[in-house]
Amino acid sequence: MATFQFELVSPEKLLLSRPVEMATIPAIEGEMGVLPGHAPMIVALRGGVIRVQENGTETEALFVAGGFAEISAARVTVLADEATPLSSLSRAESEQRLAAAEAALRELPLTEPEAKRDAAMARVLAMQAAVAAAGAA
Repeated sequence: MATFQFELVSPEKLLLSRPVEMATIPAIEGEMGVLPGHAPMIVALRGGVIRVQENGTETEALFVAGGFAEISAARVTVLADEATPLSSLSRAESEQRLAAAEAALRELPLTEPEAKRDAAMARVLAMQAAVAAAGAA
């Protein structure tokens, strides 16, 4: 089966770089499946799980808290704000991070710029996705 190069980069390091058959990414617009030959685009990511398939089997599942993906016919590069293998995602830690994100959002004064409030809300949504992903793992 045809493959494309998949790369997942977090601020700390390159986490994954190899040929894959398919990747499913959590785009802002919804779950998005990518196969070889995909139309070029750049998409924003929401908190969710990236799933990678090789040889007809899911080989990787990683939670990302957000970021961007650059897609071309032969390559997908994901620049993730943070990425954690699903098997390492702790429900208790995710719930604590969700509570902290919700508290930070509540404490923002209404006079804060809309962009800052949107970023805080996006963090709450990403941590809700982390709790859900950790519970399903």
